[in-house]
Amino acid sequence: MEPIYLDHAATTPAHTAVIEIMASEMANTFGNPSSIHTFGRQAHRKLEDIRQGIAASLEVKPHEIIFNSGGTEGDNTAIIETALSRKEQGMHLITTAIEHPAVLETMKYLEELGFEVTYLPVDTEGNLAITDFEAALRDDTILVSVMYGNNEIGNLMPIKEIGALMKEHPAIFHTDAVQAYGSERILPHELGIDLLSISAHKINGPKGVGFLFKNDAIFLPSFLHGGEQEEKRRAGTENLAGIAGMGKAVELLTEAEKEKRHEQYREFERIILTELDKAQIDYRINGNPENKLAHILNLQFKGVASDLLLMHLDLQGIAISTGSACTAGTVDPSHVLQAMYGKNDPAIKESVRISFGLGNDDAQIKRLTAILIDIINKIK
Repeated sequence: MEPIYLDHAATTPAHTAVIEIMASEMANTFGNPSSIHTFGRQAHRKLEDIRQGIAASLEVKPHEIIFNSGGTEGDNTAIIETALSRKEQGMHLITTAIEHPAVLETMKYLEELGFEVTYLPVDTEGNLAITDFEAALRDDTILVSVMYGNNEIGNLMPIKEIGALMKEHPAIFHTDAVQAYGSERILPHELGIDLLSISAHKINGPKGVGFLFKNDAIFLPSFLHGGEQEEKRRAGTENLAGIAGMGKAVELLTEAEKEKRHEQYREFERIILTELDKAQIDYRINGNPENKLAHILNLQFKGVASDLLLMHLDLQGIAISTGSACTAGTVDPSHVLQAMYGKNDPAIKESVRISFGLGNDDAQIKRLTAILIDIINKIK
């Protein structure tokens, strides 16, 4: 049987057009964009054309896009450099308890350096109360980092509301939009976002490349030191082939394409939930089904150990996950579900994440659901 990949929140397969343009760039535009000869100038022109296209997707200036290695570097750059460069103005940072490890581990590092971090709680649906955020905001708060959409349960955070409050406060507002950029229309200037992290491999682009949006109005020191690439904002020779692949992936993500995918993913979810109900499977949706990313569906199957369920599905050629790929291979329970339900709730060990993407169709989803129901009934 054909294998079925349903772990697109972890990483996505590269689009064929992305692979083609990357191969072409490696073969034909191999010059260093910083070199002044013909080969370098050709590479530099390509780099700036791509920058312009990506900037247009966010309706920002091309100069506000800094190419890097992906979401983790973007998060680290935004958080660490903001904190270190503004510590004379305050030592207080705000984030949430359900952030990606690239944010949470960076915050822990800054705590070791003497910074104070407030980790905002969420309710049992994974929602962040704007009143909690407002109460946490202080005169000495220098940075707020709240993800746009959660990578495990899909919840969309109240970014617009936070941005509105931040316009009256001098703190910098960063959002990790890695999981949301491929499906949501994000306009940083309109939303009051100062820094925004993106990774190409979440949008059918290559791994190891991404970008950081930096509002021209704010100062941010370079995280990497060395050459003068990216206008002295990020040292290191640019990965032109990877950036070209990312540019093509962004180009393919038109508003019409995003809406088409939204509708398709909603139908996938409807198929799964309808069949589970028909089969009288005891399950619960983790997160807020009315306010989430369309491609993520996180379910608790009551009385069924998630690791056992994943193993049986894998033997059938079906790939789903228990949560963030960045914690895969460890025995650590989901920090997102712990924040929602507490450390001892059964959902911690009984939940799985199904995430849709390029290449999935109704037939695959129906096959997944039939096998899922069969496995659950056998286990129980």
